[in-house]
Amino acid sequence: MRADFIAVVQIIISVLLIFAVLMQQRGSGTGSLLGGSSVISGGEYYRARRGLEKFLFYATIVLGSLLVITSFLYLLI
Repeated sequence: MRADFIAVVQIIISVLLIFAVLMQQRGSGTGSLLGGSSVISGGEYYRARRGLEKFLFYATIVLGSLLVITSFLYLLI
């Protein structure tokens, strides 16, 4: 019974983790592919995460940690 519940929780967490990773944007992903440049004076520039991007970043860390924890719990049961 507990193992089934943990398995369902793992599936839900993994789907949410996949969604969070896919929703994140790369700074120079398609821009440099199409000829754009994200390089300023020989180095890459620093850009702070804000709003939804910051939330997705932290959500990815939390969801990944929860997935690892539930995987260890599943092994212990």
